[in-house]
Amino acid sequence: MAKRKDEPGELETRLGYRFSDPALLQEALTHTSAARSRDNQRLEFLGDALLNFSVALLLHRERPDWQEGPMSKFRGVLVRTESLHQWAMDLGLDRALAATHPRKAPPMGPKPLADALEALLAAIYLDAQASGRDGAATVQAAVEARFLEPVRSAHPEAWTLLDPKTTLQEAAARLGLPAPVYAQISQSGPGHAPVFTVQATVGSLSAEARGPSRKRAESDAARQLLPQLTESSQA
Repeated sequence: MAKRKDEPGELETRLGYRFSDPALLQEALTHTSAARSRDNQRLEFLGDALLNFSVALLLHRERPDWQEGPMSKFRGVLVRTESLHQWAMDLGLDRALAATHPRKAPPMGPKPLADALEALLAAIYLDAQASGRDGAATVQAAVEARFLEPVRSAHPEAWTLLDPKTTLQEAAARLGLPAPVYAQISQSGPGHAPVFTVQATVGSLSAEARGPSRKRAESDAARQLLPQLTESSQA
């Protein structure tokens, strides 16, 4: 029987890591919807800690010019769901998950794929350790392959555009304004492709934005509102 193009072995090729224990990879790719005795939640727990540590180590080493605040914020940008979702998609993790669940496809939204990526990092750690290698160094190498260049090329305010909601909240606090308030104005479109319209308000200033999720619309509205706060503070 011919090998399916998107079986887990193809994921290993894209990842640049071969598992000595295929069962660990299988566990990392087993979503809770499969109703099996071992899904990837325990691995996700471990992978989350490994990812945060690896990114913190990378930032500490590569950005000696940054203080704790910028490092913490940029780490948040790198490990946020949207960032991990894009990494998972680039690896083809969605296809590997679908191949592991032939009878019932698991949820393929940003959060389940980000969780699966964290589980995959934990599986790499455990597999490397069991094989007599340095698990932490192996995970660190995978994280650096993804994030080294973004860290080296980033500036201390890089999260302003990537995390506009936090930036807006901090800007409002500095100006003595109330915290931002987000209100959903409308939801349109079919169930599989909704469009959300959200309004962000700070004091007397507001901005609206549309997006495929409420979270995305809130971020875009915050991004649009930021220049208004800057202009009002300079008036």
